[in-house]
This record gives sequence, structure tokens and C-alpha cells, in this order.
Amino acid sequence: MTDRFPAQLLRLRLLDRRDAPPRHAEAREPFARGHVGHAERFPVLDGWRGVSILLVLAAHLLPLGPGIFSLNEAAGVAGMAVFFTLSGFLITSILLMGATAPDFLTRRCFRVVPLAWLYLIVALVLTGMPLDGWLAHVFFYANVPPQKLVPLTAHLWSVCIEMQFYVFAALLVGILGIRALLALPVLCIAFTLLRVAHDIYASSYTWFRFDELLAGCMLALVYHGRLATALPRVLAAAPQSLLLLLFAISCLPAGWLYSLRPYLAAALVGATLFNPDSVLSRWLTVRVLAYLAAVSYALYVIHPLLAHTWLGSGDSLERYLKRPLLFVVLFALAHVSTHCFERRFIAFGRRMSTAVDSVTRSRERVA
Repeated sequence: MTDRFPAQLLRLRLLDRRDAPPRHAEAREPFARGHVGHAERFPVLDGWRGVSILLVLAAHLLPLGPGIFSLNEAAGVAGMAVFFTLSGFLITSILLMGATAPDFLTRRCFRVVPLAWLYLIVALVLTGMPLDGWLAHVFFYANVPPQKLVPLTAHLWSVCIEMQFYVFAALLVGILGIRALLALPVLCIAFTLLRVAHDIYASSYTWFRFDELLAGCMLALVYHGRLATALPRVLAAAPQSLLLLLFAISCLPAGWLYSLRPYLAAALVGATLFNPDSVLSRWLTVRVLAYLAAVSYALYVIHPLLAHTWLGSGDSLERYLKRPLLFVVLFALAHVSTHCFERRFIAFGRRMSTAVDSVTRSRERVA
């Protein structure tokens, strides 16, 4: 859940029932052009999203061991890598399943933008942000140089990257067609090489984080039978404990393995996706993770504001003594936001996307 983090941090953004891809057995079938509303969701992916938001919240709100080990930084990086992998998988799956570019973009915007803008109104008023800062935040480019992020909005770098990728994916498919998604693996490797060339462990700049999203896109292409058709069997048989260890190491600031972090995250998620009967896969389907997945975006967006109130004030001891109360308030607000605020905009977005999609298809038929 992000930077969505320093937030998908972190959504962070979770699989909605309307957004989830079909089962793997059905994924080899040709996709009819239409909405994805009847697709089934994957509990294991909800589990990973729940894990990602836990990692991000822990990174931002809890002390994770002696500072010399940089565990807080590693946890945030791990949470964001998982989140971006899931987001890339979701985005590509929706497009492969026949959503038109306008339909896709409309739904995603109504899912992400309303809560982000509500939060920004509060945060930017409190910080006295000038007009150029407002524009950068409202149009989701505040994470690129010269960065306009401030302490209350620093975590929204991940939401900026998400929104930028939504537009990129919609334009790619809208202009070049669905086959253009096959170029994403090449782009993924190119962005990784760019990051390695600059020796970037983690960054909030878009071009140093896109490979984590694109690795998720690659996983979706594999899942839907569009790329490396033998890979599902390899991932299903892969030792998940080893993948988990390698991924954890790749999230540490020291060492060269950070360059493989996007691919290890995608391989780990893919291993649980293709082997749903493993111990880790079953653990990821517990109800508490499903609930965390459902409210994760609100948790991610809201938590820094609470940390800047009385709930996060005082010296280290006082702040951490208040943490249980902060978490209670945070989860209460996230629950209300998810079920009383965001849900209304999601439903409205569905209606809007249906109208937009109908107009688009009518024009295509006429043409």
C-alpha cells in the first residue's frame, strides 16, 4: 500500500469484486469485449494486499528493531513492491479482459481520486500550500521534480505514480490496441536498467518505480496466457519460502539484490497464485487480511494526518503509548470512508463508465 509508503505508500488500492480477473483455468479463453463486473476475485491477492498495508503502517507508525538494521525502511519498500505488483496485475488483467480505455480510466479514477482529493483539501489547507503546489497535487504530478510533496502528503507519491500509470496504460491500449501490452516486459527491463544505472535502491520518482508496476503487468500477461506459457508450472512448483527470503533480502538497503526486487515480488505473488494449496497461499486467505484489503486504501491515505495530530505528538515514549488509540481511530475512519464515502463514488463510476463505454462502442460501430 505507494507509494500506492514512503503507500498502492501504499490503495493503497485493493481488488474490488468488479475488478478481479477470472480464474486461471478460464484465462486461456479469448476475452470478449465487455465489462469485468462478473469476474471472480482472488482471496490470495486480497491477502497480499492486506500484508502490504500492514507492512506500510508498521514502517510508518512502529519501531521495527534497532535503526542500524533499517527495518522500517525495508518494510515500507516491501509493502510498496507488493502493492505495485498487485496493481500492475490488476490493471493489465482488466484491460486484457476487454475493458475499453475510457471505461477502464473512468472506473479507476472514481475509485482512487475522491478520497485522495478529500484528503488533499484538508492537508493542503493546513499546510498553506501555494497554487502551484495545489495543481501538482490535484493532478498527481507532485512526486516528480521539482517535488511539491510536504510531510502531510509525502506518502501520496505512490498515488501519483498509480494515476500516471493509469493514464499511460489507457493511452497505450487506446492508441495501439491490446497487443501493445506485450511491450510492457521490455519496458519493465528498461526501467530496471535505468534504476540500476543510477544505483537507486528506492525512490518516489516515477521512472525509478515503474518497473515494480510493470513486473505485475508481466505476471498478468503470464497468467492470462499471453506470455511465457510454461512459467505458471515453474512458479507453481517454486519453493515459496526461498522466494520469500530472497524478496525480503531484496528490500534491504544493502546489497545488489534490490535490482531484482520487482521480479522477486511478482514471482512470489505468482507462486501463491498458481499454487493456491500451499501453506502460504492458505494463510493469505484468512478473513482478517481480506478485511485489511478492503479498507487498505483508506488506511493508507488517512494515517499520516492522524500521526500529525495529538495522537502522534510527544516524545518517543509518549507517541508509542498513544499508538493503540491512533490505530483504533484510524481503523474506524477507514471503515467509514470505505463503506460510506468511497463506495458511493465507486458505484457512480460504474454508471459513468457504462455510459462512456456505450458511447465509445457506438462510435466504433459507426466508424
